[in-house]
Amino acid sequence: MDGVTDASSLPEKVLLSSLITHLFSSFHAGDTSLGHRLKLAYFRCLSYRKRSDSETSPYGYGVHETGENRRTCLGFGGVKSLRSLFSFRFQSSLVCFPQRFFHHFMLHKRASEASVANENSDKSTGSDLASSPIKKRRVDITDSASDKSSIVASGSSSSSGFIVVQQLDMAFGNSNRQEIDEDLHSRQLAVYGRETMRRLFASNVLISGMHGLGAEIAKNLILAGVKSVTLHDEKVVELWDLSSNFVFSEDDVGKNRADASVQKLQDLNNAVIVSSLTTSLTKEHLAGFQVVVVSDISLDKAIEFNDYCHSHQPPIAFVKADVRGLFGSVFCDFGPEFAVLDVDGEEPHTGIIASISNENQAFISCVDDERLEFQDGDLVIFSEVEGMTELNDGKPRKIKSARPYSFTLEEDTTNYGTYVKGGIVTQVKQPKLLNFKPLREALKDPGDFLFSDFAKFDRPPLLHLAFQALDRFTSEAGRSPVAGSEEDAQQLISIATAINTGQGDLKVENVDQKLLRHFSFGAKAVLNPMAAMFGGIVGQEVVKACSGKFHPLFQFFYFDSVESLPSEPLDASDFAPRNSRYDAQISVFGAKFQKKLEDAIVFTVGSGALGCEFLKNMALMGVSCGSQGKLTVTDDDIIEKSNLSRQFLFRDWNIGQAKSTVAASAAAAINPKFNIEALQNRVGAETENVFDDGFWENLTVVVNALDNVNARLYVDSRCLYFQKPLLESGTLGAKCNTQMVIPHLTENYGASRDPPEKQAPMCTVHSFPHNIDHCLTWARSEFEGLLEKTPAEVNAYLSSPVEYTNSMMSAGDAQARDTLERIVECLDKEKCETFQDCLTWARLRFEDYFVNRVKQLIYTFPEDAATSTGAPFWSAPKRFPRPLQYSSSDTSLLNFITATAILRAETFGIPVPEWTKNQKESAEAVDRVIVPDFEPRKDAKIVTDEKATSLTTASVDDAAVINDLIAKLDQCRHNLTPDFRMKPIQFEKDDDTNYHMDVIAGLANMRARNYSIPEVDKLKAKFIAGRIIPAIATSTAMATGLVCLELYKVLDGGHKVEDYRNTFANLALPLFSMAEPVPPKVVKHRDMAWTVWDRWVLKGNPTLREVLQWLEEKGLSAYSISCGSCLLFNSMFPRHKERMDKKVVDLARDIAKVELPPYRRHLDVVVACEDEDDNDVDIPLVSIYYR
Repeated sequence: MDGVTDASSLPEKVLLSSLITHLFSSFHAGDTSLGHRLKLAYFRCLSYRKRSDSETSPYGYGVHETGENRRTCLGFGGVKSLRSLFSFRFQSSLVCFPQRFFHHFMLHKRASEASVANENSDKSTGSDLASSPIKKRRVDITDSASDKSSIVASGSSSSSGFIVVQQLDMAFGNSNRQEIDEDLHSRQLAVYGRETMRRLFASNVLISGMHGLGAEIAKNLILAGVKSVTLHDEKVVELWDLSSNFVFSEDDVGKNRADASVQKLQDLNNAVIVSSLTTSLTKEHLAGFQVVVVSDISLDKAIEFNDYCHSHQPPIAFVKADVRGLFGSVFCDFGPEFAVLDVDGEEPHTGIIASISNENQAFISCVDDERLEFQDGDLVIFSEVEGMTELNDGKPRKIKSARPYSFTLEEDTTNYGTYVKGGIVTQVKQPKLLNFKPLREALKDPGDFLFSDFAKFDRPPLLHLAFQALDRFTSEAGRSPVAGSEEDAQQLISIATAINTGQGDLKVENVDQKLLRHFSFGAKAVLNPMAAMFGGIVGQEVVKACSGKFHPLFQFFYFDSVESLPSEPLDASDFAPRNSRYDAQISVFGAKFQKKLEDAIVFTVGSGALGCEFLKNMALMGVSCGSQGKLTVTDDDIIEKSNLSRQFLFRDWNIGQAKSTVAASAAAAINPKFNIEALQNRVGAETENVFDDGFWENLTVVVNALDNVNARLYVDSRCLYFQKPLLESGTLGAKCNTQMVIPHLTENYGASRDPPEKQAPMCTVHSFPHNIDHCLTWARSEFEGLLEKTPAEVNAYLSSPVEYTNSMMSAGDAQARDTLERIVECLDKEKCETFQDCLTWARLRFEDYFVNRVKQLIYTFPEDAATSTGAPFWSAPKRFPRPLQYSSSDTSLLNFITATAILRAETFGIPVPEWTKNQKESAEAVDRVIVPDFEPRKDAKIVTDEKATSLTTASVDDAAVINDLIAKLDQCRHNLTPDFRMKPIQFEKDDDTNYHMDVIAGLANMRARNYSIPEVDKLKAKFIAGRIIPAIATSTAMATGLVCLELYKVLDGGHKVEDYRNTFANLALPLFSMAEPVPPKVVKHRDMAWTVWDRWVLKGNPTLREVLQWLEEKGLSAYSISCGSCLLFNSMFPRHKERMDKKVVDLARDIAKVELPPYRRHLDVVVACEDEDDNDVDIPLVSIYYR
């Protein structure tokens, strides 16, 4: 290919020369020490001993001894290994290798800066900024224009917010040069947007403390795509660490924790520079980072680092996070002034105006098409208002008295023009300026704590005290408290009591010694579920610090899950280490409980983002890792590129492979004792031969990792039937929820349903759209009709002409007529044989959609048309359309027609000529198309009824027309070759090279242009038309961590309903809301009681008479027994009494035609009963066992 060189063919010297040239072009030419640092970095890379190809990692990492420190750095395993890095196109390879070379360059740069650092580093000076590598980055603040304008427009306090945004852009190197791989990050882009992603790509993050929490934070940030992550730790890997850190294996024991983490974390995302730092961390190390995350360090050291970050110019965001057993804490300080550009991440709310009054405080009503989501105090702007045009000036205005369909404007409109019609009101997102306190001050004055569980309203102040007491204990004893040690627990309690005495207003009224005892026992352990949960929270806080997107945690958050502890007390010996990878977990739960985890039989449904996290968590916890345990995971999906930014067990080379197989293999690599089986079956009624009665009855627990409601409801019904615990969770962008479904203790998942999403009326979508969603819904419908459904119907007809036409004649309705008309058009006058034919078809399709149909609509309903009541027909929310005028100079129109023609050619198997890539030649070809004049029809019928379900109207002539069409089809068929078939095109949103989104976005935007609706880019169109569910790694990690904390309770088996928690969280706000699950509804009869969890079982293959007698013994008279939709017995039918001595199973087989496969042992029937007083009694499902 022209302009593209295969780098594997280049000499090594040329490669290295290209790399150095690339680096020189990336930095300021005035840096006189640049060449020296390049040399140091270059020779440092080459100094590592050459390794054999078998020793070299996929990314060329080698291990080098440097004094006492063992570092993992980039080494060349011979020229062959170097060239393997460049076995793809040289243009794209510059994204990969120079980043690693740049890492060594930056290490030497930071080292030289540290040697000349100002001795008074605690004080903020200009030299701090000067010594930072960010000073060499060209700053381009134009990217943030929209953010800055929103701050100014919203009336943010003075200009300080604008200054903070400028500092944010400077600190994070905001630049248009950052390219976003939209295929990889599409789900994340739907949450963050391009601007946030660009800031992430320019952010350097330091994580200190590479136990399980550090690994989880790093994983989430690397998947998100920050520029670099530096891992710091001075400690070595212990067997203990394998309970929580998924990157460690037993082979890593004794290695430095940071070094041992680099390679596996780097594998998650090659676009991120991942490096390690193993020396003692000092303030000088912090200068080159935008965010510093510390864990597992003393409070004094944290205060020292935080003081430096807080006073640095610009401030360095600082996060301190710790997980201690079942307790966790987070502290955030993003500097003296931090601008939150988008506090919640939601789209600005809008409304369509119906009326505006002329009065002192204008009353504004909106159409009842959708409820308004405004709140008192919101700022709004107006557009498209006719009559009262003074409101169209773009000035934000404050509202009050917000109601579902109206609000009051705090503005006098008495002297404004009189409102005529139209108008859109749009919320203005208001930025927020936060003033963070440094840790030194916040410890003494923490302000309001962020609560998560209002059943523990007094818990955060106590945990604030507990973590300070633990720090003092560790400082004095030189170690953490010993698990199960009463002596250490009492010492920690004494320290906490002493601290509490001197706290003044912060004094805790009741120092809960039992809670502190639990805290002490687990203080040394990092548990995987806690690490996963807090890894999600902290990872999101880092993203906020990098971008200003979402509201930060302000400033302390404490959490505990002591309810997860075993219900039975344990002896201190049970906590003792066993020289096992689970020792950390054993130190909290005991060895007996660990055995329960290992012997669990688990069914995980789904292995996508949630599924990957669950498998990782359970492998680390030891779930199903014993001789009696087993985990079955199933997923019928395959891996796509867009999965890689969240589903962290997958890599580039796994694309196209089965998710479940790859995920299971990766999870087994985390823990080789993981007894896991991967299946590729969908869970549903059609696979009950795979997941049969024996399978479900043998399970301990079911963990859902699904992305659709129907599948969840089916699994819920199976768990309900077999009385198995179900752990449910889901995510939507930064939001997540968990629900515990516990037999006989809680309601089931299907007991409560979300209301169905509101669907726009068909007439609105097809004739009267008023927002881009309507346009995109119509565009996808047209895409599928033209390119998928019609070709599929053609093939169905050609495969079986007689059967197909007979079915159409039998239907004889308007839909059959419409289908046949489309097939005839496709095989007759619109049949394409050359690409020019396809281009002609596409050009005429444009004319039909955006010119002729609009002319017909406004001919039938002119602008001054009125309804039957005399009201204007074109009143809100309807928008009066205008036909488009084609011009080849409008590239958007030309590109749409070309893309449509290419897909039309694909359906007919016609090659696409090379000249379609040339705009001039394409324009000339389109201009050659003869477009016939349009004449509006006086008898045209346009559906305006919002309740209509079809655009096709029935006619008395349908049968006759169908017969004519069938005759025409027969003629067309004889003009075709016997093997002629079309290729239906199924919409695929995640391939930007297939023209699908070009056509859909083009259709939608041309239609939006007809109706003066704001257009959207292709990415936004993909989100809406592709129904992409926004997703990020952080909320997924948090959800799975919370579920696994509940899994402890389920597998223990002795917990009450008040111990369980359902959770709703929104990391954007942030908001954490935990509540006890709702119990199931109880039905009572005599001395019996049952819930939806109960199922009455009758064994022995009984007759109908025996079933009725069995119910009579319970004081119930059955008057109806049914199986599926068939009635087996009804007391009102005399002939049914003849069935009394027949087996119920035989009745079901003979009457209901029920198939009884060999894997099924019972038959379920629904029985309607009455009590002695003739009152209906809802009894449980009755299962009749015949085997």
